[in-house]
Amino acid sequence: MSRILVVEDEQHLADGLRFNLEAEGEDVEVLDTGEAALERLAQEPEVDAVILDVMLPGVDGFTVATELRTRQQFVPILMLTARGSAEDVLRGFAAGADDYLPKPFELSILMARVRGLLRRSDWTRARAGRAQASAPPEPPDRYSFGGRTIDFDRLMVHTGTRAMQLTAMEAKLLQYLVQHANHTVSRGSILEDVWGVHEDTDTRAIDNFIVRLRRYLEDDPSEPRHLLTVRGVGYRFVPEPDRTPADR
Repeated sequence: MSRILVVEDEQHLADGLRFNLEAEGEDVEVLDTGEAALERLAQEPEVDAVILDVMLPGVDGFTVATELRTRQQFVPILMLTARGSAEDVLRGFAAGADDYLPKPFELSILMARVRGLLRRSDWTRARAGRAQASAPPEPPDRYSFGGRTIDFDRLMVHTGTRAMQLTAMEAKLLQYLVQHANHTVSRGSILEDVWGVHEDTDTRAIDNFIVRLRRYLEDDPSEPRHLLTVRGVGYRFVPEPDRTPADR
């Protein structure tokens, strides 16, 4: 049995989620405000997943997700919202969401997304085995470079005695960059291949993710050696740096 926190102010939807999740054998708690969710998770953080509505009264879902990640609470988050634009999807991921589902949604789709969050580690391992022969090789569950080790399975970056937790989407982007090591990847390919956004949209969310990843990967994030900006194109991950000024 998994413990799931539903944060939803539409009573009929909250009741429906509780009913169907409990029918699947899950332990479900429902709250209707962002403030209540933050207080609840501060007092008792041990839940297995959060289903989080964006359009909450008072503190919205984006703020809740951001605050949880700031607290170093990395419970998987599925965001629900009536706003399904690409900008909102990216904003949700930038806030720390692991998955995003616009309303209205099919119940079967939501249940599948929740199950996916609950077995996130198993899903990450299985994905590597499904790579096509023509695709670049998937990185292993652990990848080491420059005195750092990335554990994609446990969503951790280790450097010396320090361990830093990644969100699922940070790990997914980092895995994509490692997969294409020493090759420039465009912002457009990141939008499509990492987030599944197939439209022209603001790419600042990608830039914000890169800033965060540099904090994990670089000795001096203001002078990156591993995660380089290719101006006007995108980014390149270099495990063994051979920098030139134009690459920064």
